[in-house]
Amino acid sequence: MEAAETESMKTTLLRRLHTGQRRYAALRMAPMIDVIFLLLIFFLVAAKWRPQEDFLPFQLAGAQVQLEGRIKPEPLIIQISPTGAGCEVRIGRLHTVRIENEKIESDLAALMAEMAECLLAEKRFAADPVEIICEPGVRWEHVARIYNVFYGAGLTDITFRMTE
Repeated sequence: MEAAETESMKTTLLRRLHTGQRRYAALRMAPMIDVIFLLLIFFLVAAKWRPQEDFLPFQLAGAQVQLEGRIKPEPLIIQISPTGAGCEVRIGRLHTVRIENEKIESDLAALMAEMAECLLAEKRFAADPVEIICEPGVRWEHVARIYNVFYGAGLTDITFRMTE
């Protein structure tokens, strides 16, 4: 009997193994999605969001072939000196414009007209160099506005003379 019992136990055991529920190996997606969201949040928090830094617009001089006979003209000197209620802008040797805080917009328009007149009188082009000299005590607001007027008028070769 023991052999018959052992044989029947084997068959019932094999039947249970074949008829039982089979487990298939599968990836669980919920934990993977959680990990993806955690990584996304980490990278969003760890990223450095810096605004673009824009200062004064300028153009770098490109490589140019110097033509024989064409010499670079002397820069037009513009001197800005402080006054009690604003500043005084001297263009070259002959033209002077006063810029006062109360009527700065109309004074800047007059500066642009004087600059155009000076360029015509000295037979200069917009591509000719311009050099700005600021005396100590000139407000930065005035320097920035004057620079913007010149740049808006088409002058692209503007430099500042560094003094100590």
